[in-house]
Amino acid sequence: MSRIQLLVSGVNQDTVALPRKMNIQSDAVIVNQCKENQTFENEYTDIFGRICSIKCIHRNERGVGLSRNLALDNADHEFLQFADEDIVYDDGYTTLVENEFDKHPEADMLLFNVKAAEGRETYHNTDFAKVTWKNYGRYPAYAIVARTESLKRAGVRFSTLFGGGAKYSNGEDSLFLHDCLKKGVRIYRTDIHLGHEVADRPSTWFKGFNDKFFFDRGVLYHFLYGCLAVPMSLRFLLIKKDVMCRDKSVWECYRLMKKGIRQGKAEEKHTVSQ
Repeated sequence: MSRIQLLVSGVNQDTVALPRKMNIQSDAVIVNQCKENQTFENEYTDIFGRICSIKCIHRNERGVGLSRNLALDNADHEFLQFADEDIVYDDGYTTLVENEFDKHPEADMLLFNVKAAEGRETYHNTDFAKVTWKNYGRYPAYAIVARTESLKRAGVRFSTLFGGGAKYSNGEDSLFLHDCLKKGVRIYRTDIHLGHEVADRPSTWFKGFNDKFFFDRGVLYHFLYGCLAVPMSLRFLLIKKDVMCRDKSVWECYRLMKKGIRQGKAEEKHTVSQ
């Protein structure tokens, strides 16, 4: 049995064709958000002639956090690797992952290089180092590979409030890593490259630096930074003003983020009361 299980989150995908399209080389769980509710098993032969077991879960629901949590619930291999439908993996990537974990038994989780489409880059690892509160926020979910036992023991889940198909825009990956650090998951980055993002896919959430962008970012900052959300919002805007504040003043964006922070507090209270 493969040591790695790829956990793929997709929307309206042909789950039979997707493993070849992504060049998957391990067992996998594919959660497909669509108009169906069914679960079935497939076998797929990878480029090396190995038989891979593919569990396909079709669900009539929306929200990337929901789909990642469902895939996580079905993970039962030594390592789990989060993926999106638009990632294409390099030949032999599974050996690189396994060797890196064997080389670093101190790591519960490793963040690998997966090249983003041009204009969407948020990180590039050039060394092996520990991930801390100072640098965790740059990484997408598809960079994450973890020891399944360690992650399930920590009990961390993806937020269902943020990300494609959810109430608020992106941020579910940053929140997930934030919660992993809180629970003591030992996270490291590595300079090993595993694949790339397909370039021609439109964003599922980004529609420009509009009111919703800044409001939603304020909601996210409440969950990430708590009582420091307001100064961190101002810092964010001052650093990014030349790119993000062309159509609105910094102070307009700041007011929208503070409004979002208040909404984040209300969301947290509602969640606690349930």
